[in-house]
Amino acid sequence: MILDEFIQLNQQQAKCPAYFSPALQALWYDYREDWHKAHEIVQNASDADSAWVHAYLHRKEGDLSNARYWYRRSNHPEFQGSLQQEWEQIAQTLLTKI
Repeated sequence: MILDEFIQLNQQQAKCPAYFSPALQALWYDYREDWHKAHEIVQNASDADSAWVHAYLHRKEGDLSNARYWYRRSNHPEFQGSLQQEWEQIAQTLLTKI
């Protein structure tokens, strides 16, 4: 699946596909502007991909110290571009895994 298909699916389908990883599920809900649901999903996940999305969510929230902690846990550097660019980069990377 490519990014455009992910976005189109999100716009057409109310329910997030169960086969998506927790990190992709969180991005799904973040795209729908449901930060709390997205955070809830990755908050208790222990994988690096979820930590990466967790970092992005805290950066979006404006909690940079917490975001930096999660970037370290994810083994990804702190993103320097826009939030939209970061969301797209994370989504594109995660979509290659399904």
